[in-house]
Parts: sequence; structure tokens; C-alpha cells
Amino acid sequence: MYARKYIYERADWPELSWDERALHDVLRRVYLERGLLLGKLDALGFEVRDDAILKSVSAEIVKSSQIEGEFLDITSVRSSVAKKLGIEVAGMIEIFPDHYTEGVIEMSLDATQNYAEAVTDERLFGWHTALFPMGRSGIQRIRVGAYRTESMEIVSGALGKERVHYAAPDARRVPLEMKRYLKWLNAERDMDPYVKAAIAHLRFESIHPFDDGNGRIGRALSDLLLARAENNPDRYYSLSAQLMAERKEYYDALEWAQRMSGDVTEWIGWFLGCVCRAMESSTAHINEAAAKARLFERWRKIPFNERQLDMVNRMIDGFEGKVTSSKWAKITKCSHDTALRDINDLVDKGVLRKSDGGGRSTSYVMEAEGGGF
Repeated sequence: MYARKYIYERADWPELSWDERALHDVLRRVYLERGLLLGKLDALGFEVRDDAILKSVSAEIVKSSQIEGEFLDITSVRSSVAKKLGIEVAGMIEIFPDHYTEGVIEMSLDATQNYAEAVTDERLFGWHTALFPMGRSGIQRIRVGAYRTESMEIVSGALGKERVHYAAPDARRVPLEMKRYLKWLNAERDMDPYVKAAIAHLRFESIHPFDDGNGRIGRALSDLLLARAENNPDRYYSLSAQLMAERKEYYDALEWAQRMSGDVTEWIGWFLGCVCRAMESSTAHINEAAAKARLFERWRKIPFNERQLDMVNRMIDGFEGKVTSSKWAKITKCSHDTALRDINDLVDKGVLRKSDGGGRSTSYVMEAEGGGF
């Protein structure tokens, strides 16, 4: 048995306490970083702003799934998000995502684009159904579009050496817990909206109302509340990308908060710090978007074939690892000779250059200002 009670076992649950004075500095940083971010975007114009939105929304979708061990194709996600948001991107090839990816995109966009709408049981059930269109989590059939009816534990470790990180409330409590949660979530409170986002995430993950998908839905709710805090559906930073970068700390902070005495000051402070760091990271993304706009302006008279457009966009969007002719051939499904011709053509046109780094095979990077992407 665990030494501490879970917070939902307290007699005063779901009431939580925190020290507003202890949060003053981090809250000030949140508002300062938001102001700096919006100011930078205003100075760069609509084209860069649209690219920043596309990059942040796509990162939110991809990284929220990656936290749970699900890996989505970033190019497919960007293509679908751009189409749904009406964002035109030079050189982008439309790629149709699979049913699962499409469902994740629909959930994420509903959360932010319709942030002012009430969150209801039915809305959450719709999100859950979108996440599991086949009614299965992997090979296991799960209860979809409804709250769980079984016990729920978060466990890690090999068979026989499992560690229980958290045991959720009894399933019979879930309908009442969610009724209270949604009433609180939708009500206007005398509470800082960023603080509310932190508490909302903790409370949802503590109830853990679904058989699976609680993390992704919980982070979608966080994004919804951040949009409410800013009264703006446009997302210029990705909380989930930052949470993925700090995944261990994220899980540790949640687990600690769920076992504490009901004072959640430490959790709120950590969450708000993560929001700050996400905003700071967005500055680099915006710089990349501005550089991308300059690149496509420079290349507007250069003819690209479909393979070249695909790979150039992948490289601009943050291709993981080194780009080699063999990877080019594999990704674009062409021969090695064709891949090498594609690459050499772009080198001759000043789009790519050979990497300065050594290695057994030649790799290539973008030929851009300041060393490229």
C-alpha cells in the first residue's frame, strides 16, 4: 500500500489549495513571455504568423501522441492542419492522413478553435471516439465514447516487477466526479486562467475517466483552457512539445501532486514554468518561419519536382537525423540514382549543400542564412 493518500481520497476533494504569493513570479513571467511572443509575431506579418500557427498546432498534435508512444507523420499532420485552417503553404503537397491521425487532428482543432464552447460529456465522448475509431487500443478492445467501468492503474516495469504509479478512483465514482469537474471547468471563477489550466489538467488526470487516451484528452483540455486564457484560438506555442521534452519531470510532477496533501502550489508552479518554456521555444520556431518565408521567396523561380518538394519541406520542418541519398530514396520511394540526381540538382541550384560534418556517408543540409536549418 502507498504511504500517502491520493488527493481524491481526501474528505474535502475536489477542493485544492495553493499559495498565490509563491506563484507571483512565475505568473508574471507567463504574461511577460506572452507579450513578447505576440509582439514579435505582429512585427513579422501574417505569412510568418500563419506558419508559426501551423508549426505549433502540428507540434502539439504530434508530441501529445508521442508522449504516449504513438508516432505520427509530421508531414501528413501539417498537410491536414493547413487544409483545415485554410493556411496556404508554398510547395506543400497534400497528404491524406490515416483514420487515427485524422481523429487526433479533429480533437485538437475542436479544442482550440471552439475553445469558448462548453465542455460536456458528449464532447469528450466525441474526442474519445475520434482517438479510437476502431474501438481498440492496440489489439485490446476498449470502451469507446463512454466513461470507464473498470478499475484503472498506471503501472510501469517488467512483468513481476511492476510499479504502481497511480490508482484512479473507483469506476462507480467517475460519472459524479466528471459532473463536478465539468461544472467547475465551464464556470467563470475568480481565478487566474493559467492557474485554472494547471488545476484542470491535474484534476482530469486524477479522475482518469476513460479506459485509454486520458493523457491526450487531458492535454487537449489544457490547450482549450490556454486558448480561453488568451481569448484566442490561434496557438503560437506547443505545451505538449515542451511536456515531451520534459517527459520524466512531467510524470514525476503529476505523480507527486496526486499523492500530496491537497496543496498543489508546486504542481501549478511547475506547469506554469512549462508554459513559459514553451513560449520561449516558440521564439526559435518563429525565427525558422521567417527564414522559411525568405527561402521560398528566394526559390520562387526554381522548379522542384514532387520528391524534392516533399524532402525540402521535411527538412525545413525538422527532419530527424541526417539527410542522405539512401534516406531520400527510401522516403520518396525512388532509386538511389534518382535520389542522387534530385540532391545534386538542388545542390547546383543553391538549395542544399553537403554537410560540414564527417561520416561514412555524405549528408546534406539546407543552404540558408546562418548555416541553414
